[in-house]
Amino acid sequence: MKPSAPPVQYAIVDIETTGGHASGCGITEIAIFIHDGFGVIDRFTSLINPHRPIPLAIQALTGITDELVADSPAFNEIAPRIFALLTDRVFVAHNVNFDYSFVKHHLAAAGYHLDVPKLCTVRMSRKLCPGQPSYSLGKLCDALRIPIGNRHRAGGDAEATAILFGRLVRRDNEGVILEMLKKKSKHQQLPPHLPKEQFDALPNGAGVYYFRDKGGKAIYVGKARDIRKRISQHFTGHTSQLQRQHFLRHIHAVTYERCGTELMALLLEAAEIQRLWPTYNRALKRFEPKYALYAYEDCGGYIRLAVGKHGKHHSAVHVFHRHLDAYHMLHRLIREFDLHPALCGIGKPSEPPSPEVHNPRVQAALHHLEHHLPTFAIIDAGRDGDERSCIWVEHGKLYGMGYFSQHGDISTPEAVKETLTMYPSNHYMMQLIYRYAEKRPSVVWKPGQNNFKF
Repeated sequence: MKPSAPPVQYAIVDIETTGGHASGCGITEIAIFIHDGFGVIDRFTSLINPHRPIPLAIQALTGITDELVADSPAFNEIAPRIFALLTDRVFVAHNVNFDYSFVKHHLAAAGYHLDVPKLCTVRMSRKLCPGQPSYSLGKLCDALRIPIGNRHRAGGDAEATAILFGRLVRRDNEGVILEMLKKKSKHQQLPPHLPKEQFDALPNGAGVYYFRDKGGKAIYVGKARDIRKRISQHFTGHTSQLQRQHFLRHIHAVTYERCGTELMALLLEAAEIQRLWPTYNRALKRFEPKYALYAYEDCGGYIRLAVGKHGKHHSAVHVFHRHLDAYHMLHRLIREFDLHPALCGIGKPSEPPSPEVHNPRVQAALHHLEHHLPTFAIIDAGRDGDERSCIWVEHGKLYGMGYFSQHGDISTPEAVKETLTMYPSNHYMMQLIYRYAEKRPSVVWKPGQNNFKF
């Protein structure tokens, strides 16, 4: 006869901290209640000296002051006891990824590697007690009439979480907890408020995804070659940085928009970030041009050209991401239109031609820039085998994007153009398009060419 497996035990954990992310904040108190599935069989609680100031707002919330923890042990002094209590047990907490990330980070700093299964009582409650107006510990306990003494202290909150956990275990008649503990289950990786059904419905194709808060507002927009895989990467591991902790707290939903190609995903991401300005998109400035070509008339009546830093409130002839690109274009205009270099901020001062001679040359150069930038389309793969995608560029600016059926009534470029969704153009987006077109000339259509069957 095979020996029976040992009964599962659970370590119900609550901590108080100096801030919201493990890599830059300390633990001020920890409580660990050992639960055997029927009740609490052991408990450990300790104040901890974080050896850093506790912010006043946190002192007011928890009542834990610098003076209170001054004589308490440092985390590394009690790390052996904490590690022993957690080893070979299931780590349980309300919003488990927050507590787990802190404990794992500080145990690692003390020389201990924590790798145990996790259960989140927020996610468990959503499954086993659906329809609650809030799943915060305090409001959930009020709704279920679970008493909480010593609120916002590790011992009091762990006691309430243990009672909640016991009730959830007794309600679980369909194996919800066992399903959550399966290694292939994504339950414990996902943010506590994100329904697993939404994650399970994500596709594997290219596109743009949106993390949304409780009110449905987009708080992060990203692009992916594989939407499901990329979103999963956001929640893999236990990164202790601030941004991931905010994700875990504030993500209540994820939506997505399929795209035919990665280029379309990149362009849609840029357009949506500019439109929505999401809170957690840290790299918004990368879409802004950094340099510009300006034209102005000086006091002598000369129209001058100059390269300078791009300003949103200044009218530019053309914008650039790189300083070098701006000067390359300026040098080309000087050569092709016989402009005087000194009047373009280049070379040594010398006697220029009269304004009557010079200015028409500058105006011809500006007219050329305005009307001779390329018009073309990128015709590429669609979201499925029946359709194709189209990115339309008009006079050097993105006009629009969209899809058309290969078996529909659309047969001309003009008809395709009419079906596209218009998008604002910026320099970053055009750089993406030009690079793609240069690398893949076979997907580029230009006016007058019949190399595509529309």
